[in-house]
Amino acid sequence: MSLSTPAATPSGRPPRWVGPALLALVAAVVVLLGLLAASIMERRWEAQQPALIVRPLAEWEPDNAAWGENYPREHESYLRTRGATTRTKFGGSFPRDYLDEDPLLVVLYGGSAFSKDYRQARGHYYSVQDVAATKRVGPAAVGTCWTCKSTDVPRLMAAMGAKEFYAAKFDDLRPQVAHPIGCQDCHDPRTMTLRITRPALRDALAARARRPEDAAHQEMRSLVCAQCHAEYYFREGTHLVFPWAKGLSVEEMIAYYDEHNFTDYTHAVSKAAIVKAQHPDYELYASGIHAYRGVACADCHMPYRTEGAVKFTSHHVQSPLLDVAVSCAVCHRWSEEEIRARVEVVQAKTAGAKASAEKALAAAHFDVAAAAQAGSADADLAGARRLIRHAQFRWDYVASSNGMGFHSPQEAMRILGEAMKEAQESRLLAARLLARRGVAAEPKHPDVSTREKAAAVVAAFAEGRPPSLLP
Repeated sequence: MSLSTPAATPSGRPPRWVGPALLALVAAVVVLLGLLAASIMERRWEAQQPALIVRPLAEWEPDNAAWGENYPREHESYLRTRGATTRTKFGGSFPRDYLDEDPLLVVLYGGSAFSKDYRQARGHYYSVQDVAATKRVGPAAVGTCWTCKSTDVPRLMAAMGAKEFYAAKFDDLRPQVAHPIGCQDCHDPRTMTLRITRPALRDALAARARRPEDAAHQEMRSLVCAQCHAEYYFREGTHLVFPWAKGLSVEEMIAYYDEHNFTDYTHAVSKAAIVKAQHPDYELYASGIHAYRGVACADCHMPYRTEGAVKFTSHHVQSPLLDVAVSCAVCHRWSEEEIRARVEVVQAKTAGAKASAEKALAAAHFDVAAAAQAGSADADLAGARRLIRHAQFRWDYVASSNGMGFHSPQEAMRILGEAMKEAQESRLLAARLLARRGVAAEPKHPDVSTREKAAAVVAAFAEGRPPSLLP
């Protein structure tokens, strides 16, 4: 008897149960295939269906909740930026005072408001609250200080004009600025395409013979971030300008500022003319491997997510290290632990170089002040002060950027190395000036080991009663 066929009846026919069994099997297969086809079609429809427009949006709608009615997944993820407890080894959005952690910052920023208040920014959700609370914004502050902090800004600029918005008083605009960074800053409300809403970036691109309209979608996923995460200064005290006319590198920016004779503040100790770098995240990123490979800011900081068949961009803007699996691991096929370790090694080396540059710069400020106390003329001190100006901008270009150098590790280390070299060259010039005055020993540097001690020393210099630095 064959084992592959049912035993035949005495008449030679298969048993009666074979026919119904085959029919049931075929029916089951048909049902399963039908369910699979229905599931596939449902997923395709789900993925392709347009957003359900519950609420038409005005051209300059600032309320993120209004956008959330039409795009609930994106809005729900955005609301997670309310979290103020996230930490990575070198960052996060938790309350953090840089001046308490690093008293040398009080010295380096001596003469500017950054030596009085410098806190880590929290998530986008807190942008309005944080800028209104900082001590760096006083009664004389201009409307320009609101530029990157609220979705109300494009509406106000459209109504007032950008020039008039910049020139207005910060406090006068306060009642009209209520909504934090959000949807309107980056999206067209009719088409949801990415767009540039801040004129400073348009002007900066125009200075390089470029237009946002010519940028591909992937590039726009970084340019919308560059509207705010970039180096800038206030031309003529109010007008927001990105110094990109010569290029995005630190050397090209230094050349730009020198050519325009721009200075943010005169240093309280050394009297050097200082330019304060303002988080040039986009510029540093532009020199890195991710930019070279076409990886956008959003790919890492706002990775794609899926719910069923729906793919959407997470608007929980945060460090990729807080969600390695859907950010870094999409391209880098290592374990989460290895990816995190690799990043932190790079950041630790940058942090070490940053600390060394700070020490060299602080010493340079005091050495130049000592040379001045010994009687050196301003003309003789000009070279040493110019070196400090350039060295400090290089250091600050990296120090004030997010990511602790990871956006472009090799460039960050190169810049910090140049900062240390120029700071030491400034000290050498100061030593020669002291030697001319008969001072052979090194100057006496005051104790700046705590924020309070550093602040007292800076205040003494600012008020014209400095401690003697001469040995």
